[in-house]
Amino acid sequence: MSQTAVTVGQRYVSDTEPELGLGVVLQVSGGTVDIGFPAAEQRRTYSLQEAPLSRVRYAEGERVKHQAGQWLVVQQVIEQGGCLLYQALSDDGEVIAVPEFELDSFVQFSKPRERLFSGQVDRSNHFALRYRSQNLRHQIQSSDVFGLAGPKVSLLPHQMHIAEQVASRFAPRVLLADEVGLGKTIEAGLILHRQLLTGRTQRALVVVPPALLHQWLVEMLRRFNLSFTLLDEERCQALDGSGDEMLDFEMDDVQFLDSLEQEDDEVNPFETAQLVLCSLDFLTGNEQRLKQALAADWDMLLVDEAHHLSWSPSHASDEYVAIEQLAERAKGLLLLTATPEQLGLESHFARLRLLDPSRYYDFETFIAEQQSYKPLSDLVEQILAERPEDTDASGSLPAQQWTALAEYLDADAIASAKQKAQQQSLAAAIDELVTVLLDRHGTGRVLLRNTRHAVKGFPTRHLHEHPIALEAPDASALGERELSTQLHPEYYWADQGDWWLHDPRVLWLKEFVKARRGQKILVICADGDTAQELELYLRLRQGVASAVFHESMNLIARDRAAAYFADMEDGAQVLIASEIGSEGRNFQFAQDLVLFDLPLNPDLLEQRIGRLDRIGQAGEIHLHVPLYTAPEGLTAQEKLARWYHEGINAFTHTCAIGHAAFNRFGDALTQAMRTDSGEALNTLVDETASFSQALNAELQAGRDRLLELNSCRPQVAAQLVEQLQQQDEGAVLPEFLMRVLDSFNVEYERHSENSWVLHPGEHMRVDPFPGLPESGLTITFDRQQALERDDISFATWEHPLVSGAMELILDTEFGNTAVATLKLPPLKPGTLMVEAVFCLHCPAPPQLQLTRYLQDAVMRVLLDVNGKNFAAVLSPDKLAKVVQKVPRATSQELVRHSRAQIATLLDSAEEMMAPERDVQVNAALDSARQLLGAEITRLQDLAKVNPNVRQTEIEQLQQQLDDTVAHLEQASLKLDAVRVIVAV
Repeated sequence: MSQTAVTVGQRYVSDTEPELGLGVVLQVSGGTVDIGFPAAEQRRTYSLQEAPLSRVRYAEGERVKHQAGQWLVVQQVIEQGGCLLYQALSDDGEVIAVPEFELDSFVQFSKPRERLFSGQVDRSNHFALRYRSQNLRHQIQSSDVFGLAGPKVSLLPHQMHIAEQVASRFAPRVLLADEVGLGKTIEAGLILHRQLLTGRTQRALVVVPPALLHQWLVEMLRRFNLSFTLLDEERCQALDGSGDEMLDFEMDDVQFLDSLEQEDDEVNPFETAQLVLCSLDFLTGNEQRLKQALAADWDMLLVDEAHHLSWSPSHASDEYVAIEQLAERAKGLLLLTATPEQLGLESHFARLRLLDPSRYYDFETFIAEQQSYKPLSDLVEQILAERPEDTDASGSLPAQQWTALAEYLDADAIASAKQKAQQQSLAAAIDELVTVLLDRHGTGRVLLRNTRHAVKGFPTRHLHEHPIALEAPDASALGERELSTQLHPEYYWADQGDWWLHDPRVLWLKEFVKARRGQKILVICADGDTAQELELYLRLRQGVASAVFHESMNLIARDRAAAYFADMEDGAQVLIASEIGSEGRNFQFAQDLVLFDLPLNPDLLEQRIGRLDRIGQAGEIHLHVPLYTAPEGLTAQEKLARWYHEGINAFTHTCAIGHAAFNRFGDALTQAMRTDSGEALNTLVDETASFSQALNAELQAGRDRLLELNSCRPQVAAQLVEQLQQQDEGAVLPEFLMRVLDSFNVEYERHSENSWVLHPGEHMRVDPFPGLPESGLTITFDRQQALERDDISFATWEHPLVSGAMELILDTEFGNTAVATLKLPPLKPGTLMVEAVFCLHCPAPPQLQLTRYLQDAVMRVLLDVNGKNFAAVLSPDKLAKVVQKVPRATSQELVRHSRAQIATLLDSAEEMMAPERDVQVNAALDSARQLLGAEITRLQDLAKVNPNVRQTEIEQLQQQLDDTVAHLEQASLKLDAVRVIVAV
């Protein structure tokens, strides 16, 4: 832009702020130009040499709008004193002279053709990035594993199978009942994550016990990038204005509250966020809050520890009633419990009743129905026993099994299976038969449970008790203190000064750690102060590389401590954690766990051990328990350890019956620890062991093999994991993200192998950049590294940074115009070409997922002036190597002089691609009718034999098919981007 070319009254559009509308030159002086933007009521001053402005010149035949609101068609353009005068024709045939300064300022140039002809030309590499982004987004969203690839979780087949099966349903209502350590929280997070990404869920409420609030908040954020709002009474009072003080709000809260007319309507705190987390006690302890939760609209309700909801035909607890009311209003429902039958069949029925009260209406009927599935379970076991190891071998089942199958399958299905077994593969025929039989299983569609018996890969546990002898005076004095002090003796030693100088456990720990140099050791104790002082002692007085982890630390500090411990080369040898260390964190890279004290709660003990006892643990687990011994009798620590080990076998095996055993014998245990009676302890341990054996046997006998088979079908699960692994591999994502960061001036540097550190740049095109905190972000493209480092984010196509960047590119005008030159011998210098990218434009609700049915949603042509299409010869990759950028001023001048030719070529491109719209739409319609139609037919047939198939599910699928067809039929081709190329 030169000073002589700029005149007061001319119209320009800002290249960096197109949302300001059409600007007008107000003043030119001293190398600067003042532009007013009437639509935005803004004024900007630019340097004439570097002004990011494009001159707006309308051509003959274009429609313009007068500031008075009248639409006109340009007939002739006259230049007078540097300004333009448009002779335009109104709708009633009147010719009107319109000076350019009288044009309407409320104009947005976003369409490629409009932006190109108005002089807004982007970089050629931005055009290429836009085209790449379109193809990648379509590829990602049409993937079978969309929504499962992004979370920071291990690719465990049983988890992926459940998540894929449940998240693919409309408003799923299921009971997730995997055994302890198999990852119910992960499964629930995967389901919710996929439902949110696919649009099936928009608002979700998670209700958990108070002790698990922090764990859920952290897990959902760290693993799934889901930011929940945690509601408690203090925050609710701040939101509805009933508290004395207002809390600090997040920006979303402020914007929401500003939009409400608070004087007319009371604020419902449960409607101030899309994702809400609260405790069950919070709902049952406050009638107003429960009413507010019930008044909000929920697509998904998720309830953890659902086995604590007690119900009987004669009485229901307040907790059960509250969840029952919420379950009636929520479309989808996920109930989580580790042992569905632990509290009895009646309690199990109560949870199924929450899922579908019209289906589970009578307890006696339910019992009879469950018993009727025993013959089917036995038949499936018999058929699976006949499955050959050679999956290609043909054969047949015994005659009696074919006869038994006739009770469940029609003649055609049996004949088809026999033919496949003899002509193709017996294993394939058996797999198909089992799949059909499992579909017919009663609760298999609403109850999903994996067991450690069925899911292999768990480590062996070893218990190591370390006796520490107390002198008689201390043993006697400690024995007279409260039981809590006996189990946490640092409180006793604190009476003598610095407890860590007197407590013999500390000396033992020092020697234990030094004897295991090079080995990672996790130490867990109950109290945060104990953890801090113990770590200081080891680090400062003994020179041990250690870290501490407790509830008073913020999330970032905890992540850093965990990361320091996880570093296998230069990290801490020891991590000392308070009880919170047994919540939500996995340290399966360590094999030694020191229980500095023992919790008086079997579930808490299991939770502690579960930090190491996870799938993926490479070695065997060694549990170290320092125990005081006294000259006379057993100490409280020894008694508790003995009850855990000999009574319920909680150290060396997963203890599914710990909660029930403690409820039964907790009072007796407490009494035994307070007295010196060895005989009472022996009796208690024997009775507990008998109870545990009986209950474990009952649970084992009640194992439902059909449920286990249905909850994880190995072949299907293996295919899912393979697809996810393929998406993890390769350099496509790092290469794409590097181009994005460079294009938006985001700073990044190498952190380590496969990891980068990102920081906001001083000259970013947008601020803030989606998914990038002000403090920066460390990312890794390696799933295993991400799992080992809580402080590093897992970069995937579904990460908010990547998906946000794609939206930033594709939902704006970024890169939708460009001008470039090309030097290619076959092309004569001066040859003009137009590259046009088209997308199948089909606005529809996201839950329809139309991309699943569209094969080529992005189409491209490259035409020369003779109408020849070079798209197949000159691919985007080839062009990227040979095209050269053109200065902005030169690009604008080239477009202005070649406008007529470019417009003609664009018209030709649209005409050429018009038939492709019908081809793509018809193919998509066939695909949708085939896929959805087959699922509708399957569910209709299944509903005849399995009442757990809800009619609403079938109706919703039919509605989905109808809506999909309607939206696809309305699809149109849209010009998404255009690039002008001139041969030189």
